Parts: sequence; C-alpha cells; structure tokens
Amino acid sequence: MADTKQLTLPITGMTCANCVATVERGLKKLPGVEAAAVNLSSERATVTFDPAAVGLADLVARVQKSGYGVATGEADLVIKRLSDDNDARRLEKALLKLEGVLEAQVSLTAERARVRYIPTVVSQAEIRAAVSRSGFEALELGGAAEDAEQKARQSEIAQQRHLLITGLLFTIPLFLFSMGRDFGLFGMWAHADWVHWLMLAFATPVQFYVGWQYYVGAFKALRNRSANMDVLIAMGSSAAYLYSLPIVFGWLEGHVYLETAAVIITLIRLGKFLEARAKGRTSEAIKKLMGLRAKTARVIRDGVETEVPVDEVRVGDLVLVRPGEKIPVDGVVVEGRSSVDEAMLTGESLPVEKGPGDAVIGATLNKLGLLKFEATKVGKETALAQIIRLVEEAQGSKAPIQKLADQVSAVFVPAVILIALVTFAGWYFFGPPLPVNADVNAFTRALINMVAVLVIACPCAMGLATPTAVMVGTGKGAELGVLFRSSEALERLGRVAVVALDKTGTITKGQPAVTDIVVSRQSLVASDELLRLAASVEKGSEHPLGEAIWAEATARGLTLSEPAGFRAEAGAGVEAEVDGHHVAVGNLRLMAGRGYPLNGLEAEVERLQAEAKTAMLVAVDGAVRGVIAVADTLKDGSVEAVDELHRMGLKVAMMTGDNRKTAEAIARQVGIDIVLAEVLPEGKASEVKRLQATVDGGRRTVNGPRSTVVAMVGDGVNDAPALAQADVGIAIGTGTDVAMAAAPVTLISGDLRGVARAVRLSRRTLRTIKQNLFWAFFYNVLLIPAAALGLLNPMLAAAAMAFSSVFVVSNSLRLRRAKI
Repeated sequence: MADTKQLTLPITGMTCANCVATVERGLKKLPGVEAAAVNLSSERATVTFDPAAVGLADLVARVQKSGYGVATGEADLVIKRLSDDNDARRLEKALLKLEGVLEAQVSLTAERARVRYIPTVVSQAEIRAAVSRSGFEALELGGAAEDAEQKARQSEIAQQRHLLITGLLFTIPLFLFSMGRDFGLFGMWAHADWVHWLMLAFATPVQFYVGWQYYVGAFKALRNRSANMDVLIAMGSSAAYLYSLPIVFGWLEGHVYLETAAVIITLIRLGKFLEARAKGRTSEAIKKLMGLRAKTARVIRDGVETEVPVDEVRVGDLVLVRPGEKIPVDGVVVEGRSSVDEAMLTGESLPVEKGPGDAVIGATLNKLGLLKFEATKVGKETALAQIIRLVEEAQGSKAPIQKLADQVSAVFVPAVILIALVTFAGWYFFGPPLPVNADVNAFTRALINMVAVLVIACPCAMGLATPTAVMVGTGKGAELGVLFRSSEALERLGRVAVVALDKTGTITKGQPAVTDIVVSRQSLVASDELLRLAASVEKGSEHPLGEAIWAEATARGLTLSEPAGFRAEAGAGVEAEVDGHHVAVGNLRLMAGRGYPLNGLEAEVERLQAEAKTAMLVAVDGAVRGVIAVADTLKDGSVEAVDELHRMGLKVAMMTGDNRKTAEAIARQVGIDIVLAEVLPEGKASEVKRLQATVDGGRRTVNGPRSTVVAMVGDGVNDAPALAQADVGIAIGTGTDVAMAAAPVTLISGDLRGVARAVRLSRRTLRTIKQNLFWAFFYNVLLIPAAALGLLNPMLAAAAMAFSSVFVVSNSLRLRRAKI
C-alpha cells in the first residue's frame, strides 16, 4: 500500500453544514484522496491522501472549485548574502519545494522575498530555516511572526462587520419608514409612487452588496449539485425583492416588500457576524496554549551566552534559564536546582523540584534557581507542540453523535425548498378566502408564507451543534491536563460504566519503598541504627528491595559503612560484616536456616504480609533485632481518585500480576470493586474483554453477555493491547512524552484524579452536544410548520434563524466556565 500523508487546510467561506458536505464531497472526488473530514467550527479540512497521486495544489484547487477558499499567510523577508540573479532564482526554487508554499518571489534589487503559504502546513520558522539551508540569511519584517490563519479569520470577521454596518445604515431607516407608513403615521404623501423608488434605492444596496455573498454561495452550491443555506436566503430575499419590482415600476397595484428583503439579509448578516465572533472564542484554549511559548532562549555556544529566537534553538544546545523565566524548549537539567511551575501543562498547582538529570518541559515557569539544561526536543517535537497538535486533531475530528446531524443536513435544504413550494401552492390554491378589503391578494399571501419557510429553516445550528462543543471541550481538557486524541474518545468516555486500572505505575508508584521499621522489644538497637546496618549490607545489592532500604537510609541522611565479606543467597537474603557486627537481611527462610531466634516478631511479620508488604528481617550478631517492611506505595491521590469515580456511579477494577492476597490487600486500601489478580501483561487485553462482556462487576445479564463500556487506565507501555481493546484507553503521561501511547486519552500529569476530571468533562460536553442538537432539531421541527401555516412574518423568521446558530455557539461556550 502506498504511503499516505495527512494535511490540514484552513477553509474560508463556509456558513453551514451543507458547505461542509460540499467541501468534503469535492475533496473525496480527487483520485488519491483516502479520507476528508471538514469541521465547521474550527473551519478546517483534514485530508488523508496518496502524495504520488495528488498534491497540495490539487487539494487547494478543488476547495476553490467547490466555491470556498483556503486561508493563506504572507511572509515578507529581508534576504542577506544574495550576490546575483542566479542566487535569487535558486532561492525561489528552494522555497517553492517546501510543502505548503504556494508562491515565492525573490527580488535581488530589493533583497526581499515574499512568500505566500498555508499556515497549517508550513510555518514562517520553517521558511526561514529553508532560506538558511540554501546559504542565505532571512530577517523577518515587522518583528514577531504573525498568526497567519488568525489574521485571515480576523479579516473575514472585519468584512462581515463592514457589511453588517452597511446593511444597518440602509435597513433601519427603510424598516422604520415602512412600519410608520403601514400604521398611517406619515399621511398620504408616504403612498406616492416616488416613495416606492426611494425605498428601492435603500433596499437595492442591501440586496446586491450586503447580500451578494449569498448569491455567489448559492451559485457555487448549485454548480456543485448541492444546496446550502445561501440558496435558501437568496431564494427567500429575492422572492420578496423581485415581487416588489413590478409594483415600484407601476405595472401592478399592491404592497411592496422591499423592507422585508432588506431586513432578512441584514438580520442574517448580524447573526453570522455574532456567530463568527463566538466561533473565534471556541478556539481560545489553543491560542492560550500557543501563547505559553517562550519567544527567545539564552543559549551557550562556543562558551558565549547569546539570546536567540526560540525557533533557532538546536538539539544539544546548552540553555540557561533564570528565576521567573519560561523554559523555552524540552530538555534535561545538567546544572543547578530549582522548582518549576508546570500547572499550565499538567493542571497540577504545586511546583516540581528539578535538579541534574531531571527533565524539564518547554513553556513551564522556572520559579527559584538558575537552571542550565541540554535541549533534547525543539520545534514541533516539544511537549507543548505535541499537545497543540493533539488538541487540533481532536477538534478537527468528527464525533459519532454528529452523524445524525450530517445525514439530516444532506437532505435538509432540498426538503425545505419542497416544503416552501408546497406552502405556496397550498395557500394559493387551497387557502381560506380573503376579506373583501384585504391589503394582500392570494398570490402575495402565498408568496410571503413561502418566504417565511425559506428563511426560518436553519441548517447552521445543526452543523455547529457538535463541533463547537467538541472544540470547547477538548480545549478545556488541555487546560486541565487531559488530552483527547479524537472527538469520538471525548464522546465515548462520558458513557463509561467501568474503569479498569493497572496497579503498577497507575495506582501505585511502581517503585518499592520502606513503609515500616519494627524493632523487637528485646533489641538494644534503635530503628535508625537498624536501618543503617541493613542499608550498609544492601549497599552491594542490586535487588529492588535492597535498593529501597538503601534509598530510605540515604533519604534520612544516615552515614553508611562499607560492608565486608558480602554474601547473597538467592531467594533468601544477604549478609555481611558491618562495623564489627555480623548483619543478615532476608526472609524467614534465611533466619530459620541460620537458626536465629525471631524474638517475638512472628505476629508483626504476619501483619505486614497481610497488608501486601514484603517483610525483611534484620539479624545482628545471631539474633533477629527487627523487621523492615518494603512495599510498592500508593500514589498520592489514588484513594481520592477511586472515591471520586465511585461518587460518579462508576465501578472500578484493578488489574495486577500480584498474587490474589497481595492484590486484595491493596484493593482494600484504595476501595477497588473488582480485583483481577495474577494477570500476565499479555493477558490484560482478554481481561478487558471479559469486563466488556459482563455487567455490575461480573454478573452476567439475563440474556447472556452484553457490552459494557470500559475505560482502561495504564502507563501506555506494557498496557498497549489492553488500552486498544478498551472502549476508551487512558494513558498516564509524565509531561514530556504526552504522545507516547496510542491511547485516545492521555493524562499529562500522571495523577489518577485526572480520570474523574476527564469523565466529568466528557459528560458535560456530551450534555452540551445533546442540548445543542435538541435545540437545532426542535427549532426546525417547530418553526418550519409554523411558517408554513402562516403564523410567522418573514422578518421574524429571519431574526429567529439568525439567532438560532448564535444560541448553539453560546451554549457551547458555557463549557469554558464550567467547574470540572
């Protein structure tokens, strides 16, 4: 199979779900395109294609042929070291070879390069790097690199604002005059023929300047054999406008509806402007993440400290960070100690201590000391860049719940046009007889009701219902340290009934630590001295339990002695001479084999073993003096995390390779419902499968196994098959490797309490989507028949239509303020 590529294109000019379908359909027609997903809220198209069969230029051309645009940026660079025209041509060719560059012009005389590019495919930093690789130096005009896509969106909003203001300037006087005339406020002169011409002069700029976009959109949609919102608005407003022309020209008697046409277009323009502004706020989380990046870095090269743009930091550079400064890129500390605030990425409020050998993450804040670190990941490889990419991918994906809206949208506009025609025919041929002195005739009445049907119908609200909530939800997740790889994961997590937790590294720290030191009553050795003697023996051991004893003694600041005559007995323990004493550290078998009395410690050993701890007996000079218990300790927050999941009505299962006795002891400490013990790494996936086939913690349903939605939480290393088997896989991250697992959800901080946060966020987002869809469908199902029955004036219909999509976007934005 040929290698495929994936690109994201920023699309301009989309207004409703039908636009999405048109762009998707157009892209999928291209040979070599395997998949195309278009998101109305983020206004982006994600395309998977075979680069051997189709190129970026073909994709852009197809989008434009469908009647829409692709947002582009312009980089204006000053080029140094251009010596002749050949250099200029060579640089032009090098720039045009960059994927994402559409045009490149290099002027030798002006020493300038102007590059038009697609900002989601290539960045200005990459363009400058290509200039450097060609042997030249690029200086950007205008300081910091601009967000080209944001600039394109802002100019679109500015154009909407300009058209709205123009529409209001003409429509408000026209509407007020028309209403006043109908109520008899202006006397007989207001009914003179020249007044109709004045009204036409006010209505025409609104119809064909403010509303021109709807005619262009309708033409392009019909050319692509589809129908969208533009078709409905163009038909509805044109019907009212064109009907009025014969009356203005004096060919027919009757009432003009020029103000109706103008009000329809202006109100819908108002709705679109408010919607565009609100949609801009749905992506604020991404902008906030992008804003976290440091602009410059202080690097040491050839022994000299220099400040460079963060894009120019290279892997292997030594970077200096002073207190209060942002860490510019990912790396490993080589010198210095400090505490670092990682809250902006992990959601954890407490600063993290950093010293030599510790990893630091770009965009986090150095609080206290001076740090010198080696850059390990730069540019698109940093944790922050990966987080931004993951959030953007999730926001661009389609949730399963959106399929219904897409299916309805596909037939919505043709159905509305059919209903409008039926409405016209019904009122014209079968409508109740009009009073003798009525202001309208049967044709006018039928036309007005038809216009109301065309204008009230709103496919926009259906198209925006899901993607706006997904955008806000995934962005909110990133702020909380929860990364969703797809909107499907965001939706499915809210339906989870059982959460399965891997024990080691998830519930527990995965590192044995000393938990208890018990000294026998007959012993003359204090607990610290007992630990010091045992740790001195274990100094030469490589066993994890021995390392835990040595680490505890070091942490307490005890001075260890050099052991002499060190001997290890496999599966039993170790012994050595320490400071003239014979010290043995091991299990009951070692002590029994040596014939050492236990001095009444049997009960303590049994108690510690019942608590899932490993009891290490310490004998000094032929008698057992105490017990040191070692265990894999619980992570901070594990108990609270399980309690929180229980409060949310979820069952919690624990999966471990430990024996059942040890597993149940840990389960009791945490409050686990279902214990799955003695599970080998390769058997975890089948255990998840069993959970999916059972309900209520293992009871089969009456009619046999039924699928239960199961989330699996693991460290993403040896849990990969189980994470893939689960309905939702949640990987516990550790900040630097957020994209480490193929899990649909990643908790950046590694804190188990993030699982409850993720489930809560998913439930809130799912609730918002359902509210949005209910409103979108309820609105159309209720108001289209009302318009068809003649209960709605076209102007009221336009107002309702304009604000329906604003309501959906505003409802989604409430998620930003939700306490999760």
